[in-house]
Amino acid sequence: MMVSFHLNGKKIYYDAKPDEYLLDTLRGEEMISVRRGCDTSSCGVCTVLVDDKPMLSCSLLTLSMEGKHVTTVEGIQDEIEVIADLFGHEGADQCGFCNSGIALTIYALKKELKNPTDDEIKHYIIGNLCRCSGYQAQFKAIKDYLGVKK
Repeated sequence: MMVSFHLNGKKIYYDAKPDEYLLDTLRGEEMISVRRGCDTSSCGVCTVLVDDKPMLSCSLLTLSMEGKHVTTVEGIQDEIEVIADLFGHEGADQCGFCNSGIALTIYALKKELKNPTDDEIKHYIIGNLCRCSGYQAQFKAIKDYLGVKK
């Protein structure tokens, strides 16, 4: 079935199977930042932005994207470089597998909430798991990115 949506600002037309997940479609479109982590919608590695909201692409059918705007890391490279630099500065990017999902989530957070509290930040990113860190370095980098005082 044909579906059209905007992928990183460009309108695409895609012939999707009825049971095809957005994660698989995006990987087929060479969006390598979108990764498979758990297949249970619990790790956040497959996070993309759908109409500027973080969503798990492993649990969204591609056909449900009709007319929507999907953003991956590849679509916001300038912001991603800033986030990556801050994560590197804080030592928060150990293996990097979770970084793209977290980066998209905090990018959405920055657009949605102005001067969020620590609790609001923690609540917003709770669906993004990292198996390498203790989250403290990531949290510092996130606060730096958001411009929140430490």
